Amino acid sequence: MQEKLFCENLAHLRREKGVSQRKAASDLQISQALLSHYENGAREPGLAFVCRACDYYGVSADYLLGRTGDQDGPRLSSDAVRQLAEQLRQIAEQAESYL
Repeated sequence: MQEKLFCENLAHLRREKGVSQRKAASDLQISQALLSHYENGAREPGLAFVCRACDYYGVSADYLLGRTGDQDGPRLSSDAVRQLAEQLRQIAEQAESYL
C-alpha cells in the first residue's frame, strides 16, 4: 500500500466527513483559503493545526501525516498487553509489601 501525503489525507478526511471546505475551515479555526492551501499541498501547517485536525477527524497524527494507513494509529499486540499486565501485577505486589 502506498502511503498518502498529508494534503491528500486532509482532503480525503474532509470529503469522508461530508463537510465543505468552508465548514471544516471554520471548525478548525482557520480561513477557507488556508485550508485550501493545506489540501492542495501549497502550504504546510504547524503542529497546533495538525493536533486540531486529528481531533476533528478522529484520527492519529501518524495517519494524517501519511506515516501509516491505520486511522487509529498503532496498537499493542496481545503479547505486549500480557507483558504489561504482568509488570503491573509485579509492581502492585511490591507496593503492597511496603505498606
